[in-house]
Amino acid sequence: MAHIESVCVYCGSSRGGTPLFAAEARRFGEILARNGVRLVYGGGGIGLMGEVAAAAAMNGGAVTGIIPEFLLSRERAFDYAAEMIVTEDMHERKKLMFERADAFVALPGGVGTLEELVEQLTWAQLGRHRKPILVANIAGFWDPLLALLDHMRGCEFIRSTTPVEVLVAHEIDDILPMLQAAASGVEEAQIRGKEPRAAVEKM
Repeated sequence: MAHIESVCVYCGSSRGGTPLFAAEARRFGEILARNGVRLVYGGGGIGLMGEVAAAAAMNGGAVTGIIPEFLLSRERAFDYAAEMIVTEDMHERKKLMFERADAFVALPGGVGTLEELVEQLTWAQLGRHRKPILVANIAGFWDPLLALLDHMRGCEFIRSTTPVEVLVAHEIDDILPMLQAAASGVEEAQIRGKEPRAAVEKM
């Protein structure tokens, strides 16, 4: 069965309106480093992206940042030791983030974070991959999205035949155990798949 070796973290390029968001992002970076799990993220050095990546790197963790060239000046590429990949556009960035990750975690963020999260949920719903997807519901940040998903289920736009499966962690310490438990029921090849369609071809 699969084991989580790398986690893609989606999160804001700002720090948000409460210090708790940044503090929890730093804690998650530390947890990844302490457990030998590589962080894959958007490559920025600001906001929650910078917080989680700096914490991982400063605690000896492996970090892979993937950033489009046009965002280098806006989001400032990461300054600590890391594998840094510069892409031509957002599409290449998202493809590489998918390929490099065994699981996906969404910390608080804006519309970019939401778009990346929903894309992974859509691919999983369509059977294109089986990598675990989790939202870190810090201070109830993701409650409105979770309520919307419940509303969609109630209106039968999300059906039991094509479920949207997202893990919800209310405590940062619970994230890795939840991801590892979810991965334990998945074949190694379905977690390590390099293309979104690889999982469905091997099912």
